[in-house]
Amino acid sequence: MADKLVTGDDAPAFTLKDSAGKDVSLAPRPGRHTIVYFYPAASTPGCTKEACDFRDSLASLQSSGYDVLGISPDPVEKLAKFAAQESLSFPLLSDEDHAVAEAYGAWGEKKNYGKTYQGLIRSTIVVDPDGKVALAQYNVRATGHVAKLRRDLKLDA
Repeated sequence: MADKLVTGDDAPAFTLKDSAGKDVSLAPRPGRHTIVYFYPAASTPGCTKEACDFRDSLASLQSSGYDVLGISPDPVEKLAKFAAQESLSFPLLSDEDHAVAEAYGAWGEKKNYGKTYQGLIRSTIVVDPDGKVALAQYNVRATGHVAKLRRDLKLDA
């Protein structure tokens, strides 16, 4: 597993399939920041809450210069169903081999009910317009995360 990213690191480049099967790449976006958030599984309670919070904040985030990309190890078909069920209008990307999550330090050891296993660590990385990490948060909570992120980015709630 890669080390966790820190402010100032180069954000690893990637191209993944979105819920419609189209390629989406992280590339420097003049004047735009990109919020890349990693979530364990579509259509689970916590991941649904987090995705809907991003959906509900999307217009204000975009007007503040932030785009949103959600990444999970789910296959494209599951992401398409999740996006349709929850009316998600930002890209959900499929990282089935978790290579991107590993590159971002969002894949690693987890513990649940006394068991230790490898899995996705709920994480959010904000990438600046030049492709550098502006903010890296790991082991975030699904509930209230978007509101906390807005505070951390000093955006109006």
